[in-house]
Amino acid sequence: MTVMRAIEAAVLVMRREGVDTAFGIPGAAINPLYAAFKKLGGVDHVLARHVEGASHMAEGYTRAIAGNIGVCIGTSGPAGTDMITGLYSASADSIPILCITGQAPRARMHKEDFQAVDIASIAAPVAKWATTVMEPGQVPYVFQKAFQLMRSGRPGPVLIDLPFDVQMAEIEFDIDAYEPLPVVKPQASRKQIEKALAMLNASERPLIVAGGGIINADASDALVEFAELTGIPVIPTLMGWGTIPDDHPQMAGMVGLQTSHRYGNATMLESDLVLGIGNRWANRHTGTVSVYSEGRTFIHVDIEPTQIGRVLTPDLGIVSDAGAALAMFIEVAREWHTAGKLKDRSQWLASCQERKRTLQRKTHYENIPVKPQRVYEEMNQYFGKDTCYISTIGLSQIAGAQFLHVYKPRHWINCGQAGPLGWTIPAALGVVKADPSRQVVALSGDYDFQFMIEELAVGAQFKLPYIHVVVNNSYLGLIRQAQRNFDIDYCVQLAFDNINAPELEGYGVNHVAVAEGLGCKAIRVLDPAHLQAAFAEATSLMQQYRVPVVVEIILERVTNIAMGTEINAINEFESLAESRADAPTALSLLD
Repeated sequence: MTVMRAIEAAVLVMRREGVDTAFGIPGAAINPLYAAFKKLGGVDHVLARHVEGASHMAEGYTRAIAGNIGVCIGTSGPAGTDMITGLYSASADSIPILCITGQAPRARMHKEDFQAVDIASIAAPVAKWATTVMEPGQVPYVFQKAFQLMRSGRPGPVLIDLPFDVQMAEIEFDIDAYEPLPVVKPQASRKQIEKALAMLNASERPLIVAGGGIINADASDALVEFAELTGIPVIPTLMGWGTIPDDHPQMAGMVGLQTSHRYGNATMLESDLVLGIGNRWANRHTGTVSVYSEGRTFIHVDIEPTQIGRVLTPDLGIVSDAGAALAMFIEVAREWHTAGKLKDRSQWLASCQERKRTLQRKTHYENIPVKPQRVYEEMNQYFGKDTCYISTIGLSQIAGAQFLHVYKPRHWINCGQAGPLGWTIPAALGVVKADPSRQVVALSGDYDFQFMIEELAVGAQFKLPYIHVVVNNSYLGLIRQAQRNFDIDYCVQLAFDNINAPELEGYGVNHVAVAEGLGCKAIRVLDPAHLQAAFAEATSLMQQYRVPVVVEIILERVTNIAMGTEINAINEFESLAESRADAPTALSLLD
């Protein structure tokens, strides 16, 4: 047996489990881990500017590539509490990340020692597992269990808290004898799939709702194959966007109260059966369940048993990993297709495509200041099918989801349920770190951008280039729009006269100066006619300097983006498209 520090055993286990990158900030209580990194090598470390930022970088890293597990590291006390938002975000969206925190020595944990806090108890509600390791000999096996838990069943985050003396203690450990524990995932049976397919076959107007579980299972190709075999149109959720390309003839649009298409909602309301795979019937997707479900039969496939029936009780529930279920769906559907048993869906699909062709929102506006719809039109025109968009929350994200186009899985990376402001910058950096060859374009409103703007320095320091589109209306735009119900516009204005930047004419923060002060490049756009040139210049600057490049677009102060309280009652505040000229980058043109 080899004698080593417990924390060195932990590093060896992480490396054996596939970890080669970590995001974090050193501190006194976690310095033994950094000493082990230096001694053993093999783990590339990115120094964040805020520990919450490190947790979101880890999320972006995980979300970027199938099989990745992002690791974030902080010292004792506030470092752990700062990572709670990252844990919550990862837990809510079923994203495995490993948070590692330092802790006071065991003998001082209950003495109100400096930065000693029961982080495991604090993190427990937002983690799949949170534990403080009290015995040095358990350290490598706690990490072994953590990786199994993160990968098994519904994926999720784990926090491991390590007292200083536990890290430093010597133990016997043989990494050559180490093997990862088997990953456990439920699988649908043939009988279950045959019942589901019989229900689909008996329906007249079925839909597939494709959730983020399909992306987690790396099963998007299988989804498309199954849809093509059966001819059934597909409605991706916000977390499942990219499972089927936006220009695929069976992509029927997104459904919901905010991040939705007019044609997607209309098609859902026309359907008579819905097969949900790897989705959780989120409330911003469904609205009131009675409206969403009226007149429809439901089949729900999900990896987590307690998700079945949580929001709506399906007519058939199947507990299964999305990939395993889709593999069985394809097997049975092929047999039925060969036997001529599958119903022809061409007429139903044609009606879905007609709605997609005719129910478009207008994007082409010449206004100065710029209307946001025009921004997304120009982004569609400039950025290609390989572009990966990162966004978080707010009117920018809602409008982005209504107007942008996504063609590949893991090319719309969005914090779906938690929606913490500030997530976008660090998540984008995590994605770039995971896949330096990917064209990454982040999208933020001005307030999301300001929340963790310091993390731009990480991109400059570690050469993590991407383009960040900031749509600036100097408002908490989504909250301002929500305040219309209260007949107020109160405490949501971010505008002020910046004495150092009078050229902003009251828009407040000089984002260009801040970005440049953090080592990045930045461009400001006032006229929509200049957007193509700005994106081209940003691309050139990014390639030349290998740093994040900010493109700030000064928007009109007030724009109400389409949304409502029910999928059959969406308020369309702006003009609708009447011709091709009104929506020139729409995938299904009006004429």
